[in-house]
This record gives sequence, structure tokens and C-alpha cells, in this order.
Amino acid sequence: MKITSVTKYKGSTFEAELDDGRKLYLHADIITDFGIRAGMETDRDTLRKIVYASNFRRAYQRALFLLDYRDYTYSEMLKKLVENYKSEPLCTAVMKRLTEHGFIDDERYAERMARKLVEIKHFGYRRCKRELMQKGISGFIAEDALVPYEEVFGENLAELLRTKHSRYLTDIEDRKSIEKVKNALVRYGYDFSEINRAVKEYFESAEDLEEEN
Repeated sequence: MKITSVTKYKGSTFEAELDDGRKLYLHADIITDFGIRAGMETDRDTLRKIVYASNFRRAYQRALFLLDYRDYTYSEMLKKLVENYKSEPLCTAVMKRLTEHGFIDDERYAERMARKLVEIKHFGYRRCKRELMQKGISGFIAEDALVPYEEVFGENLAELLRTKHSRYLTDIEDRKSIEKVKNALVRYGYDFSEINRAVKEYFESAEDLEEEN
């Protein structure tokens, strides 16, 4: 098998034509790495290595391009690459390189996302863990990322009652309004025991203020 011609195609890409009429579009780095030139004899094994190296480079550069716009978890990026390049072994090899170079780091991703979920969105533990795992973060990593916020969850719950739901908590006998608040907080990821305790403390605090006045 022979490479009959190597010509500039577009940008840093070259077109290498084989004597059977097939054409390969290869980056200049691949051309250099394999010493590809017109008249070069090659066997099928070497040709497979050239094609693999070219596809690996494309997939790796695609991943870096995507990471310029936002962070990805391991599973998110792997899925994205497989959709485009159809070879899981190739994409897994790319992911290995990305993790080795620190471009993909699920622990770092989980820490950043946990901070946003807790400090900005004020979600409860269960909702935070669920949101993290939906991004492909393992349960173990998600739990570790949420450890620093163990005390913050209670503070956030109390703040939600004061700032977001206080208009519904004006009468301790208004069970309908109280249940509405509780259901909303369950959707935020707090469990009923936490919510019941926080609501009780909210009304106790309100009573204390009334007595002081």
C-alpha cells in the first residue's frame, strides 16, 4: 500500500491519498509524527495507527474546545465524545489523557457545583446530592462535596422561611398555608423532620418577638 500524494488541504490539515483511492485528512502534527510523504509505503497496521492517532487528536482537541466554554464531569464528556466519534475505547483513552492533565476532575466539579447549589440556590442536602449525581458525579464524591455544608443547610432552611415563605406563615393555625410551605421545601430537598423543626422554631421565634414588643 502506498501514499501517492500529500497536499495542503485547509489550515493545518493535509490530504493524503492512497493508491486505492482513499483519502485521509490529517493534521500537520500527524504528518510529522509518522513521517508521511508522497511515495511512502505503508502496511495496514501502520495505517490503522495513523488513523487512530488522527481520530484521537481530533477527539482530544474537541474536548478542549468544549471545556473552554464550561466544565464537564467525566461521564458528561465521555458521552459527548462517543456521540461524535462512535468509538468508546478511543474516547475512553482521550478521557484518560484529560484526567491525567487535570482538565477533567469530578471532585473539583462537585465542589464548585455544591457551593452553587447550597450558597446560591439554598437547596437541601437531598436535592443537592440528586443534582450532583444527575451530572454523573458518584454518590461518594457528591457526599464528600457536601460535608462542609452540614451546618449551612439548617441556616438556609431558616432563611428560606424568613425571606421566601414568611407571608404564608402568619398564623400557626393555618394548616393549609403551612402545608404549602412544607411541600415547597420538600421540593428544595429538605426532609420533613428538618422542615417540621424549622417551622416550629420559626413560630416560636415570632412569638418571642411579639412578647418583647
